[in-house]
Amino acid sequence: MRWLAALVICAGCKGQADAPPAPAPAPSMSAAEIKRAHDACQAYVEKVCACARKVPAMQPACDLSRAYPDAIQVELDVAASPDSSQRDVRQTHGGVRNIVKTCIEEAAKLPAAGCP
Repeated sequence: MRWLAALVICAGCKGQADAPPAPAPAPSMSAAEIKRAHDACQAYVEKVCACARKVPAMQPACDLSRAYPDAIQVELDVAASPDSSQRDVRQTHGGVRNIVKTCIEEAAKLPAAGCP
C-alpha cells in the first residue's frame, strides 16, 4: 500500500514542471549603430554611383545600391512595430547588420572594378 501511495505522489509531481523562463528582451540597436548603418550604405551608394558615371558597367550596381538605405529603414520599422515579437526584432536587427555587411564588402570591391 505504501508503494502505491508513493507511486501516486511521484506521478503527480512529474506532471508539474517549472514554467520555462521568460525569454530575455531583444536587445535594441543603439542610435550610434543605426547611424553607422545608414552612413555605411549611403557612402557605398555615393561611391558606386560616382563610379558608374566613369565606368558604365557599374550602372547596374549603382541602381541596385539605392535600395540598401531603404531596406535598412524597412527593417528598423519592422523592429520598432509594437506588433513585432522579440524574435522578429532579433531577426530584423540581424537583417540590418547583413545589409551593412554587404554595403561594406561591395565598397571594398570598387577599386578592383576600376573605381577610385
